[in-house]
Amino acid sequence: MQLRYNYRAYPDTAQRRALASAFGCARVVWNDCLRDRKQAHAAGLPYVKSAELSRLRITQAKRTAERAWLADVSAVVLQQSLRDLDTAYKNFFDSLKGKRRGRKVGPPRYKSKKDTRQSIRLNTNAFCLQDDGTVYVAKVGNLEVKWSRRLPAAPTSLTVAKDSCGRYFLSFVVDTEPDILPESESDAGIDLGLSAFAVLSDGRKIDSPRFLRRAEKKLKRLQRELSRKAKGSKNRAKARIKVARQHAKVADRRRDFHHKASTQIIRDNQAVYVEDLAVSGLGRTRLAKSVHDAGWSAFTRMLEYKAARHGRIFAKVDRAFPSSQVCSACGFRDGPKPLHVRGWTCGECGTVHDRDHNAARNVLFEGRRIVAAGRAETPNASWSAGKTGTRARTAR
Repeated sequence: MQLRYNYRAYPDTAQRRALASAFGCARVVWNDCLRDRKQAHAAGLPYVKSAELSRLRITQAKRTAERAWLADVSAVVLQQSLRDLDTAYKNFFDSLKGKRRGRKVGPPRYKSKKDTRQSIRLNTNAFCLQDDGTVYVAKVGNLEVKWSRRLPAAPTSLTVAKDSCGRYFLSFVVDTEPDILPESESDAGIDLGLSAFAVLSDGRKIDSPRFLRRAEKKLKRLQRELSRKAKGSKNRAKARIKVARQHAKVADRRRDFHHKASTQIIRDNQAVYVEDLAVSGLGRTRLAKSVHDAGWSAFTRMLEYKAARHGRIFAKVDRAFPSSQVCSACGFRDGPKPLHVRGWTCGECGTVHDRDHNAARNVLFEGRRIVAAGRAETPNASWSAGKTGTRARTAR
């Protein structure tokens, strides 16, 4: 299976200029090739092949006065930009034909030099790991890297990215074998929420850290300072970076919390079942800020790929399953309840339930039934349900 490992890089001034040039050249090649395909489509001409675009927009463009600076960066950067455009078109066509799962994918769009995130992709011909701990990138130099952990194997590709607050990251894709954990006798159903981030079927609760809510006061102050700066001024650019850094801190803390919580759950349980929530729909309600602050989708994806990596069972329970309406003791359906009702008594057997704990137990029972049936309940459920050691998508 493929995993992605991210590390912070610290390029010097000359290397920053070289990376900025590489970002710009990759963007220009993307836009030129995209423009050719859009114009051909508008004129009713056949789809322009990649080989033709590579010849026109990379090889021949370097010999012209307008695009001579394309030769200043590695040719691998330009070729990978064209391959990324091909991948974007393939995802778009597969989405139109129904071959791609999930939400519909739109057609590729033009890139702007004002985008807050810039990146280039390299294969093994354009980078290598040095013995002194640096990473050599073609026509950039040896980049100093903060190795927070070791790579489990030789990387197959590298993405150099600059985020909105000016930080540089190296993202390696590595092919690894599944790391199967010793079998555990326990399994868990998980009910995700806002008052508590997650409630497990055994009664454990994971408190919601509310990283965005805790940083709101400082974010409001920084945003006010940004709004007072004149557009296009250097002070406005500095104020924008301050806001971006604060948002990056919130995102980093949330990601770290998700990783630690998901790893602990996967290590403790042989099977994990979670409800497939309609996060995009909840993100349009009055609870939108709290829903996005919780980050349920990212947490669920981590559970999914870690289960596949460590030989655990993972399944999603359909979002239409009435986990909060059914008594986990007798199975009596007691009807819908408003969100402010956190506890209720079953009208059939008289059992007093905590709303979240009861929902987690129902998710556990439904997940067991799905896995016992040997299939996913709905198309929304995980394709890895009932399987162990299966291939997962590239995850960080």
